[in-house]
Amino acid sequence: MIRPLRRSIYKSPAQLRLMIEPGLLTARALEAACAAVRPGVTTAEIDSIAESVIVAGGGKPNFKMEHGYHHTLCVSVNDEVVHGIPGARIIEAGDIVSIDCGADVGGWNGDSAATVVVPDAERPDVQRDNERLSQTTAGSMWAGIARLVTATHLNEVGDAVQGYIEANPDAFGDEYGIIEDYIGHGIGRSMHEEPPVFNYRVPMQGPAVKPGLVVAIEPMMVGGSPDTVVLDDEWTVATVDGDVAAHWEHSIAVHAGGIWVLTAEDGGAAGLAPFGVTPTPIA
Repeated sequence: MIRPLRRSIYKSPAQLRLMIEPGLLTARALEAACAAVRPGVTTAEIDSIAESVIVAGGGKPNFKMEHGYHHTLCVSVNDEVVHGIPGARIIEAGDIVSIDCGADVGGWNGDSAATVVVPDAERPDVQRDNERLSQTTAGSMWAGIARLVTATHLNEVGDAVQGYIEANPDAFGDEYGIIEDYIGHGIGRSMHEEPPVFNYRVPMQGPAVKPGLVVAIEPMMVGGSPDTVVLDDEWTVATVDGDVAAHWEHSIAVHAGGIWVLTAEDGGAAGLAPFGVTPTPIA
């Protein structure tokens, strides 16, 4: 019997170097999109800004390469967890806005997400709660990234993410909900590759963490129930109970010298510092 060839989940040093440029371009486009979030702007306008950055940088929006999707970003607002379609929706004070972005350069991909909390002087309690949710989600992502330094197997990342969330409850001492239906992934020639990257503890070990592994770690958290529903547009995922969500993501390379966050201008130095981890550039 002739068995089909399986592509290794591990990249060569040369391939890792080719992933640096799309990662940085993704970071710059996401930064520009996040900076544009303010009351009165539409999600379509934010999308256009990110696309301009990617095209000017010599890349292509890789979200547009997903079958049936026609936008550069996913922009998810309030109870929308992920895959929100940019359009005529106007950003308002107090909104919590999650932006997911990706770029293809030379056939290699970057993928990253961040959450922006829009100030609301009239509802400081809403702003405070949204910021706490976003900060805890971001912190859990960095905890998962930091675990890659010592992990022997990939599913230790989920343990680190969940552990951070459990150690940082909301203002009332309650645990945030972890979305389990949508998880991280490998990334390289395609935006979504093997292996899966869980944001919570699982009984399996997962593949070995060793040089050449490139993954996107992307926890999504909610203030209430983690149950979700796909809306009528067949893309947008929203919470069933209407509570708000936050989403953070980075693409990370494991290499012979350590780890490097491909979608951060500083390689993840600032985010990893609280965990005592210093990223090492890819040689």
